[in-house]
Amino acid sequence: MSGSPPENIDRFAGIIGACARMRQLFSLIDKVAETDTTILIQGESGTGKELVARAIHQQGTRQKNPFVPVNCGAIPAELLESELFGHEKGAFTHAIRTRIGRFELAHGGTVFLDEISEMSPMLQVKLLRVLQEREFERVGGTQTIKSDFRVVAATNRCLEDELRQGRFREDLFYRLNVIPVMVPPLRERQADIPLLTEYFIQLFTADKNHRISGISQEAMGHLLRYHWPGNVRELENIIERMVILALAEEISVADLPEKILDCRPIAGAGLATEIPPQGFYLQQAVADYEKEIIIKALNQVNWINNQAAKLLNVNRTTLIEKMKRYKLVKPAVSM
Repeated sequence: MSGSPPENIDRFAGIIGACARMRQLFSLIDKVAETDTTILIQGESGTGKELVARAIHQQGTRQKNPFVPVNCGAIPAELLESELFGHEKGAFTHAIRTRIGRFELAHGGTVFLDEISEMSPMLQVKLLRVLQEREFERVGGTQTIKSDFRVVAATNRCLEDELRQGRFREDLFYRLNVIPVMVPPLRERQADIPLLTEYFIQLFTADKNHRISGISQEAMGHLLRYHWPGNVRELENIIERMVILALAEEISVADLPEKILDCRPIAGAGLATEIPPQGFYLQQAVADYEKEIIIKALNQVNWINNQAAKLLNVNRTTLIEKMKRYKLVKPAVSM
C-alpha cells in the first residue's frame, strides 16, 4: 500500500481497532511478544494475520533484527525447501551459486510462515526438526547450520480438520500451536468499520490526490450491515475503488457496489456466537455492543439525536451522555 498512512487514527503496532475483541488481541500480543515461544495465528483470509505477526515481532526484543516472511502457498513445493533452507552451488539445475535460506537470513529475528497448511508432508517433517533443533542443512550441503530465530506461523484453515484428513502432521501442529492467536473476522468487530473506513479514505485520498471529504451516514449504514466475507482486505479494496470513482466529494450510496446495497442484515449480528476459551471482560463487551447499537441508530436517522433516542426508547439527554462517554461524533474525514 503506497502513500503516507494517516497519523491521527488509533492503532496498535500498525493494527487499527478499538473494539473489545481487538483490545483482547492487543493484550495477547503484548504478553507473547517478549517471549521466544512459537506462535500460530489463525483467522480468515483478509483479517490481517501478517500485521499481527509483524506486531509480535515489533513489540518484542527481536524488533531490531530481520522479520522474514515466507508465503508457503505462493512458492512451488519444489522450490520452497530451497527458499527456507538455502542451497549450495550445483545442488540442482540452475543452482549457479550458493544461496542463503530464509531461516539463516532471520538469525536474531523472526520467520513468518504464512499459509503453513500448504506445506508438503516432506517439508513438514523437516520443519519439525528445525523447530526442535534450530539447525538445518542447505539443499545439496552437508554442513549443519545453526540459526537463532523465532517462528510465527499463520493459516486461514482449521488445522484440526487438516489433522483429521491426514494433510497436516499432528506432532508439527502441537509444536506450532504453543500459543494460538485468533484474529477475528470483520463481521465480529463491526464497531471498527467506521474507524477503518476513515483510515482508508484518508490514505487513498492522499495517495490518489482526490478531494474526498468523507462518507455519508446512509452509505456507512450499508457498510455496517454488510457481512464482509473478504474482511479488512475487502473493505480496503472497496474504499480505494470508491475514492477513485466517487461522483462527488462525499462518498454516497450511489458509489457503493451492488453486493453491499443488496446485503440484508445478519440476524444477531454483533453478538458473539460463543465465548472464546480465554474468556472476555463482560462489562467491556456490553459497552462495545451498546456503542455499536447507538452508532447503528444514529446512522439510520442521519445522526439526528431526537430520532435516534426514539428508536432506542431512551431520553435524549441519556443518549447524549452515552455519546459523550463513547466519544461518538458524526464521522467526517478532514483533509
